[in-house]
Amino acid sequence: MAHDVFDRRRADGAIISAGFYNLIIGLTLCWGFAVNWFMVQEIDPQSIAAINPWIFYGGYFVSCLLGSYLFNSSSKPIVSFIGYNLVVIPFGFLVNLIVSNYDETVVVDAVRVTGIVTAVMMVLGTMFPAFFKKIGGALSIALLIVIVVELVEVFVFHMHHGVLDWIVVVIFCGYIGYDWGRANSIPKTVDNAIDSAASLYMDIINLFIRILRIMGRNR
Repeated sequence: MAHDVFDRRRADGAIISAGFYNLIIGLTLCWGFAVNWFMVQEIDPQSIAAINPWIFYGGYFVSCLLGSYLFNSSSKPIVSFIGYNLVVIPFGFLVNLIVSNYDETVVVDAVRVTGIVTAVMMVLGTMFPAFFKKIGGALSIALLIVIVVELVEVFVFHMHHGVLDWIVVVIFCGYIGYDWGRANSIPKTVDNAIDSAASLYMDIINLFIRILRIMGRNR
């Protein structure tokens, strides 16, 4: 079995209709966003900030990596859903810390803009799948370069250029179209729908965080 959901070319479960497939993707995404919303509402960000950074980020990466492994390697929907939640929960803690630094109106506006941009990119990914498939490699290289530049800026020069947030927004817009196009090119099974949603979730959350930063600075 392929270790990347989008490399799958044979069905490991029953084929479902395109409409039901996309519905499962949508419901899975909504579940992840609902969990994050609940965490932001119910967990005090100060209690998260009080956690030792090594423990927090160590747990964050371990949980995300384990979750990614589960939903990429399993053909069982329940296992993939568990893996998805192992990604959603640590992202929820991180989002909680980030949104606590912004006014509620800015957060709501960022959610709205992220939703609109996501919908537009999904439509474009449906209309022009070949184009997004061609830019997949360029997106990966661009993201890697931006990550390296940001790490150097933060840990060496102790600064952050706002233009990098705009660049990351463009990159993740591309990733949403890219992953949506790929999601609809693999066998339409319940497991593949959940796995595709997991990949799209990470694209959308990263897009939201950058849009929030941009809008927060502008306010």
